[in-house]
Amino acid sequence: MEWQGWFTLGLCGTVLASLIFTKIGPHLIMIGALTILSVTGILQSGDVLSGFSNSGLITVAGMFVVAAGMHASGAIDLLVNKLLGRPKTSRAALNRMFWPVAFLSSFLNNTPVVATMIPAIYSWSRKIGIPPSKLMIPLSYTAILGGTVTLIGTSTNLIVNGQYQTLTGEAGFSLFSITAVGLPVAIAGFLFMWLFFPKLLPDRKQGEVFSNLREFTLEVSIDPNGPLVGKTVEQAGLRHLQRVYLVEIERNGTALAVVSSEEVLQGGDRLVFAGDTDAISDLLRINGIIPSSDDGQLHAFAQRHPERRLVEAVVSPHCSAIGYAIREARFRARYGAAVLAVARNGERIKGNLGNIILQPGDTLLLEARPAFVTRQRYNKDFLLINDLNTEAPRHDRAVIAWAILLGIVALASFEVITMLNAALIGACLMIITGCCSPGQAEKSLDLTVILTIAASFALGMALEKTGVAKYLAGNIVDISGGTPWLLLILTYLAVSLLTEVITNNAAALLMLPIVLEITAEADLNHIPFVLAIMMAASASFATPLGYQTNMMVYGPGEYRFTDFLKVGIPMNIVAGIVTITVLLIGWPLTR
Repeated sequence: MEWQGWFTLGLCGTVLASLIFTKIGPHLIMIGALTILSVTGILQSGDVLSGFSNSGLITVAGMFVVAAGMHASGAIDLLVNKLLGRPKTSRAALNRMFWPVAFLSSFLNNTPVVATMIPAIYSWSRKIGIPPSKLMIPLSYTAILGGTVTLIGTSTNLIVNGQYQTLTGEAGFSLFSITAVGLPVAIAGFLFMWLFFPKLLPDRKQGEVFSNLREFTLEVSIDPNGPLVGKTVEQAGLRHLQRVYLVEIERNGTALAVVSSEEVLQGGDRLVFAGDTDAISDLLRINGIIPSSDDGQLHAFAQRHPERRLVEAVVSPHCSAIGYAIREARFRARYGAAVLAVARNGERIKGNLGNIILQPGDTLLLEARPAFVTRQRYNKDFLLINDLNTEAPRHDRAVIAWAILLGIVALASFEVITMLNAALIGACLMIITGCCSPGQAEKSLDLTVILTIAASFALGMALEKTGVAKYLAGNIVDISGGTPWLLLILTYLAVSLLTEVITNNAAALLMLPIVLEITAEADLNHIPFVLAIMMAASASFATPLGYQTNMMVYGPGEYRFTDFLKVGIPMNIVAGIVTITVLLIGWPLTR
């Protein structure tokens, strides 16, 4: 290789290390790599930007809008409500949940499907008396398994197909090309979950973490004859306390939620603070604050007020406050909500709330005005677990949404139109028919995912053009002795391991040019190898990091990292064995 090849190899190693060991967003890392490849002249501008015009990427964007139309019209609810029912056991609940979710994920990007299903399954679990911890991981795994059944079920399949067309110049795969592999894997995965998950998954009762508001809120009152009467919250020194912060003032039976610094205190006001409840003695040392006597009244948060809404929300991987302490992120000013408590790995974090650094998957108990729920319904910062019924779906459009989805699937299946055109037509029809508004369609586009995919194409292109892929492929073929079945297993393992530590799309796009060179070097049929990449990149179960849907259920299920390892590693093994077996039986490895 020339210097360009060694430079690209080093850049690829740096990218992998950054994705694994830093908190920098994958889209920023990939855009940085794209910039370096362009500035150094390793890739021409057309190659650098090729990912942004790739048919696979545009198809992904179109399918996000189709999924938004299915969600906003209530079409998903129509299917789910008919089929979930009231099962009595965890196994019966898994059986009821698996088939509709797997079906939906086969034809819609599984990320929006899971985002739609989490509040529905969470509410359903409460109705049937089964803890969410028994259902949330199976929900994510079901969506992953369903996504492997067709080419449009997951963004990974679409972008691998898109890059495959670019690198080989061939027509690519049809909608059901992967079904012969994905369907057996989905069925095997379901049987494994049905048999073992009721015992392996933890039994954590819903709402257990935030069951007692008294554990993390405390009340005091303003002395009617004290020096704080007539002062603002800021002047009274109640805004920047170290261990607690003021959440709410109750005055004459009315709750003043998300209190402003300029709010003037009155005698008899009941102040509700959140944070370290041991700080009650610190508060009572302030001249003008006295203990709050209940006088037979209920705790302030047990009373219903139209001005207040208690909401549980999960911090999404896209939240702009990630990596910042709650106080440093100016959470109250930014989101119009006050944090009452934070849970991580199924346990509430005690101590100074303001100093807690937010992480993806954290579950927050928030006190917010009703408008907060409306704003966050399509926001990427939080996934609301409950209180999501503020905006009613357009149920009169549900049948139209189903007709659009089934129509574009039928047209793509019989190859009347391409999958790209099917996705674009479906997206346009969802907006035109009112299944979703233009605003909802715009918010459905996950820009960080789209940017990561688009920028990843450049690195994959550089590996191919500079000869790195050929160099690595030659060495891998030499090590394996050119044994076809061993090369297939190594391909699956390499992609599977990469997917667990970096994003699944990036893993697939980095490995595809290398694997195509391997098959060319060893004179093998590349089709089963490309299918192995799709399956390995999609079938990511072992950690919450490798696949976005795993991270999405992390908080709602009150899971710990080890919960994923306990059930995910066996699932990875089951998916790998079935995939390799089907590929060895169904496709010739040699040309």
